[in-house]
Amino acid sequence: MKKRIAVGIERFDEMIRDGYYYVDKTMYIKTLLQKRGAVNLFTRPRRFGKTLTMSMLKNFFEIGNDPSLFEGLAISREKEICERHMGKYPVISISLKNVEGLTYEEALGSMKTAIGDEAGRFYFLETSVKLNEIDRNAYHQIYKNEIHGKTKYSIEDSILEDSLKTLTALLSKHYGEKVILLVDEYNVPLNKAYENGYYDQMVNLIRKMFNAGFKTNDHLFFGVLTGCLRISLESIFTGLNNLKVYSLSDPRFDSFFGFTESEVDEMRSYFGLLDKKDKIRDWYDGYLFGHSHVYCPWDVSCKFRQNGAGFPT
Repeated sequence: MKKRIAVGIERFDEMIRDGYYYVDKTMYIKTLLQKRGAVNLFTRPRRFGKTLTMSMLKNFFEIGNDPSLFEGLAISREKEICERHMGKYPVISISLKNVEGLTYEEALGSMKTAIGDEAGRFYFLETSVKLNEIDRNAYHQIYKNEIHGKTKYSIEDSILEDSLKTLTALLSKHYGEKVILLVDEYNVPLNKAYENGYYDQMVNLIRKMFNAGFKTNDHLFFGVLTGCLRISLESIFTGLNNLKVYSLSDPRFDSFFGFTESEVDEMRSYFGLLDKKDKIRDWYDGYLFGHSHVYCPWDVSCKFRQNGAGFPT
C-alpha cells in the first residue's frame, strides 16, 4: 500500500509512527548545528512546515526521545551528530499560535496557558532532588494549575515575564545540561494585539519574556523562533545581540521549508503522477527562497492526497 499524504499534521512523531509520506527535511538539524547562533529566527509564510520542523527538532534533541523515529532518514547517516546530540538536551517547546483575545487580559490568559501547559510537562521538577526548596517553589509559581476567572493558570505577571528563563535554569540544574528553547508562531499574539488595540501591551510582555529567556541566558544551548514575519517597529528583539535572522532571501536554509522541485518529482514518481510535472509547476511553484524555487507543501499535499484529482487539464 502507498503511504498516505499528511494534510494538517504538525507533529513529527505522529507523521512517522502513523506511516505518512514524509519529505525528509532532517538535514536541517545538521545545518542548524553548523550555522546556528545563540538565538535563530526563521521567517516563512503560513503552511510551509514551520511547526512540523519545530516538532522534529524537539523529537531529535529532547532527553527521553525515541531514536527509532529517525531510522532511515538522512540525519541517521550523520553518526557523529546523532551520537553527540540526539536525545541529549532538555527542550522547552512552546507555540504561541493560540495566544489571542479581544482584550489584553484575554490574551494574557492565553499566554499563561501556553506557558503553564509546557511547564506541566516538567512536573518532576517539584520533587527533584537536584533542586532546592527555592527552586521547587519557583517551578510551582509557574505551574500553578488553578482556575482563575477564565484563566487556567494563576501565574503572576512578573513570574510570567521571567518564566522562560526560570524554566531553562531549573531544567539545566536538574539534568546538568544546557537547554534548547523553541518558540513557534511568535508573531501571532502581536498580530492579534494589533487587530484588537492592545499592541503596545503585548509587545512589552513578549519583549520582557524573550529578553529574559534568550538574552545572556547561561542555561541556553540555543534557541529557535519561527513566524510569518519579522517585527521591526517597536521591536520585541531590542537588545538581543545574539539573534540570527534567516529570512526568505537567505540562502543558508532555503530548501528546508517548503518542497523543492526534486522533492516534488520524487512524490510524483511515488504516487504515479509523472505526467503532471508542468501543471504542478505552473500552479504551485510560486516562491523563491534564497536560491531555491519552492512549492507550498499545503497546496501540493492537498492535490496529491486526491491522487491527482483536481489538476487542471
